[in-house]
Amino acid sequence: MNKKKYGESRQVDTNVIPPNVREKLADYAHEAWSGWMKYMFEKMTINEDGTATMPKWAVDRWAFQMNKTYDELPEDMKKSDRQEADRMIAIVKAV
Repeated sequence: MNKKKYGESRQVDTNVIPPNVREKLADYAHEAWSGWMKYMFEKMTINEDGTATMPKWAVDRWAFQMNKTYDELPEDMKKSDRQEADRMIAIVKAV
């Protein structure tokens, strides 16, 4: 699969899936994003001026991950992506 730039949209024919499936997946996407943001903010230091400082270990790890395709990740880093895929599969199977 080609690596897309962040925010770049894939063309999806939303008429081929029931609207409730799309909404359940969108709800999960927001929940996952919100959880990730909470996790990131827990790791950061909030500065007096309102900016945030990310620890070096996090910058190194996340920069490495974001610059790799899934296939290029080591097996231990693929585990969380597989867990996310499993959650999405469960949503689709349940509707």
